[in-house]
Amino acid sequence: MDVSHWLDEPEEHDFPAAAHYLSLVLRPRDVSTIVAQLRVATTLYFAAKDLLRASNLELLERDNVHVRHDLDKVKSGRRLSPVLLVRGDATRGLPLVIADGYHRVCASYWINENTMIPTRLAKLPAPRADASSR
Repeated sequence: MDVSHWLDEPEEHDFPAAAHYLSLVLRPRDVSTIVAQLRVATTLYFAAKDLLRASNLELLERDNVHVRHDLDKVKSGRRLSPVLLVRGDATRGLPLVIADGYHRVCASYWINENTMIPTRLAKLPAPRADASSR
């Protein structure tokens, strides 16, 4: 498995970035739970093409400023941080959430869509009976 352009562990700043994004779509207590899960989760590997398909996100162009930055990082020999994910639920029509690392996934796709990307995967919170308590 070629993971030569990936770090073994997420960088510390990735966790607050994931929390910031997740705070747009989840309740604060769920965000805290998910980030705690991501910090201790086992690293799993998935191909860039599969992460994009499962998340229903579009592949960003090579010339996107953030994708280009990550491609330049790899070209200069620096490694990218693993991607932080929240598992979706196909039975409920919920896609995989890329909590942090969307641009890195796209950059890796442009390098080789089949390269296995290290990820941390957290569970989606169970639906709550009282949806009005947001």
